[in-house]
Amino acid sequence: MADFDLVLKCWGPVEADYNAMGGMVLTRLFMEHPETQKLFPRFVNIPQGDLSSNSAVAAHGATVLKKLGELLKARGNHASILKPLATTHANQHKIKLVNFKLITEVIVKVMAEKAGLDSAGQQALRNVMSIVIADIDANYKELGFAG
Repeated sequence: MADFDLVLKCWGPVEADYNAMGGMVLTRLFMEHPETQKLFPRFVNIPQGDLSSNSAVAAHGATVLKKLGELLKARGNHASILKPLATTHANQHKIKLVNFKLITEVIVKVMAEKAGLDSAGQQALRNVMSIVIADIDANYKELGFAG
C-alpha cells in the first residue's frame, strides 16, 4: 500500500493534464525505443519530429495514463481492471511484456521531471509496475500468449 500512496501523492499533475503528460510519455517512448512505434499501427508513419505535436499520440497517451491511474487507485486490487487490458494486449495487439517494462521507465522519468516524483516515488512506481506486469504475465499465460 505504501508504494501506491507514494506514487499517488504525485499523481495530481498527471490528472491535471492527461493529454500533455500522455503525449510526453508516448513521444519519449518512441524516441528512446523506436521499435515500439511499430506496435501502434496508427502512429507508424508519423515522423519522430512530429510526435510531440500529434493529437492522436497525446490522446492515446492519455488513455494509457488514465488506465494506470485506475490501477494505482485500486491499490493492488486490480484483477477486474487488468484482465480486459491483458486480454486485448495479448489477443489483438500482441504486446510483449518487455514493452510494459520500457513504458514504465519512461513514465518514471516523465513523472520525475513533470510531477515531482522523488527517488522513493520512482522506486515505488517500479515496484507497483512489477506487480502489474507479473499479473499481466499471469493473464497472458492463461490466454496462451507468450508475452
